[in-house]
This record gives sequence, structure tokens and C-alpha cells, in this order.
Amino acid sequence: MSVRLQRWLVVGLVFSAAFVLLGLSVARQPLALDVAVSKALHGVYAQPLGRVAQAGSDVLGPVLPYVLGAALLALALRRREHFGLCVRLAVVLLLCRLTSLVFKPIFLRERPRDYPELSYPSGHVVSVASTGFVLLLLCAWVWPRLVKRVAAAVAVAVVLSAACRVVLGVHWVTDTIGAVLAVTGVGLLSACALRLLPPGDGRSLDG
Repeated sequence: MSVRLQRWLVVGLVFSAAFVLLGLSVARQPLALDVAVSKALHGVYAQPLGRVAQAGSDVLGPVLPYVLGAALLALALRRREHFGLCVRLAVVLLLCRLTSLVFKPIFLRERPRDYPELSYPSGHVVSVASTGFVLLLLCAWVWPRLVKRVAAAVAVAVVLSAACRVVLGVHWVTDTIGAVLAVTGVGLLSACALRLLPPGDGRSLDG
């Protein structure tokens, strides 16, 4: 195992551990930050800003992994040399997305206001972060020149998704932070296991 791979494994473990520790610390009682933000935004979801946040949440949410999954399938069918890469990326996408579905029943955190389902981590933010993480891996292998631009777009999308969920009052701030920690941790660990981390020398599958 290379030193570089070992480093990424350690980073993945650290993020995964941080996700679990944060979940345990907020499962029974929200942090002061959570309470302060929730109080400041109380009732905003019923105002015009709330309608804007709902529209943003509809776009930046669970639909994105399905869109990327369809794109990976199309790429695999169109360019057969990328079939193995697309399959492995789809596995990472699935594992990252499952962090919300698997861990919500474990932490059993209640929402800031009456709302169906549990709270930690935010499923919407997990969806956006999962899609962004896998899209970055895809670009790193196939279109490395786009990585920086895609990374910036992913960061903006994750922040906007988190902001929308908090403004709507359906998630605490730490739910969104936990979502990013979970996806980064599981994403790095699974990418290492599936040998998806690019060599880091600017090479691409397209040569």
C-alpha cells in the first residue's frame, strides 16, 4: 500500500469518526449553535424566503444522485473503456448516499420543527455532497482540467443545499455539517478500497 493511499485512508477514517462523534454529541440535545440559528430563523419557512428555500431544496436534493447515476450509465454504454470506472463510481455514489438512510435510525435525532422522519444527517445535503464527490472523481480520471471548476461548483451547491434546509427549519446546522463529514469519510474510504483515487500527476483515462 502506497504512502499516498495510507494518507487518504487516514483522512477518511478521521472524517468518518468526526461524523459519528458529532452525531453522538447532538443526538439528545442540540448544540448552542443549532439553537441560536433555529431561533433566528423561526417561522421563516412560511415567508417568501421559505418559498425560495423550498425551490432550492427541490433542485438540490435526492434527485441529483439519480441524475448522476443515469449519466454514468450513459457514459458506460457510450464509451465502453470507461465501463469499469463507471461501475466503481456508482458503488461509491450508493455507499455515500446510504449514510443518511443507515444512520438516521441510529442517532434518532428529532427535527427542529414538526416534520416527518429523523434529522441527522441531512439527506438532502448527503445527496448533493455524494453527487459532487463522485463527480469530482469522474472528472479527476476523465477530465482533470475541469476538477477545480467542478470543485468550486460542488462547494457552492452543498452550501446552498444546507442553507435551504436550515432556512426551512427541517434541519439543524449540525445535521448539514454531519452530512458533509459522512460523505467525505465514506467517499474516501470506498474510493481507496476501489482504487478510484487518481494518481495525482494530471493523467487522465483519455491520455
